[in-house]
Amino acid sequence: MKKVRAKKHLGQHFLKDLSIARAIADGLSGDGYKDVIEVGPGMGVLTQYLLPKDFTTHVIELDRESVLYLQAEYPQLSQRIHSTDFLQLDLKKITEDSFALIGNFPYNISSQILFKALDYKDQIPEVVGMFQKEVAERVASGPGNKKYGIISVLLQAYYDIEYLFTVNEDVFDPPPRVKSGVIRLRRNNKNKLDCNEKFFKQVVKQSFSQRRKTLRNSLKPLIGKSGFDDPLLTLRAERLSVEDFVYLTNQLESIQP
Repeated sequence: MKKVRAKKHLGQHFLKDLSIARAIADGLSGDGYKDVIEVGPGMGVLTQYLLPKDFTTHVIELDRESVLYLQAEYPQLSQRIHSTDFLQLDLKKITEDSFALIGNFPYNISSQILFKALDYKDQIPEVVGMFQKEVAERVASGPGNKKYGIISVLLQAYYDIEYLFTVNEDVFDPPPRVKSGVIRLRRNNKNKLDCNEKFFKQVVKQSFSQRRKTLRNSLKPLIGKSGFDDPLLTLRAERLSVEDFVYLTNQLESIQP
């Protein structure tokens, strides 16, 4: 297996332990898709473990130097290298079929990548990726955890999320200042929430806008002068499950002017 240096988040951090890349690739279950899209392959540290698998692998890479390297080292991939900005790309132009999303995701846009995946949730049954550990933990945290927040609720409404493993700083050269975490998201069986999904997002975001306060205070802009009351309003947002937020969304929508 060829040794490659992978450009990494927050500058350049080169992955020395390639068993980490293999483990990330092996995090894919292969259930419900035949296409895989890798975001930010750099010099192919993860790509080399995806290509032998029984998937059609596409990569999205904006850096021209990395694109030229991938074209030279992986000629079998050359027609499936997309030199563009992932956040601006219509993913249906790559495939109309279901696909998994994978990557050693750039820390500075990792949350945006997940929110984009949410936009394509009906086409993406699985996401596997390495994130800054704090972000990975936030995404995977459940109700009652102080790291549980907006992104946790919105993603967990449609995905079952597993925290797979932690990646220490010393496997990179030079080592970054933070640990990394690898998580897997698998689409649940909810095609649609039992509420107005657009208003659900508004309720969740407003609920966490003042997360140290109870929902009665943070949701004042949506409650207004209606006199609406509910036992959930005595809690902080971090205590509510997805189902609680769905219930609250329906109750609040019913009192909107």
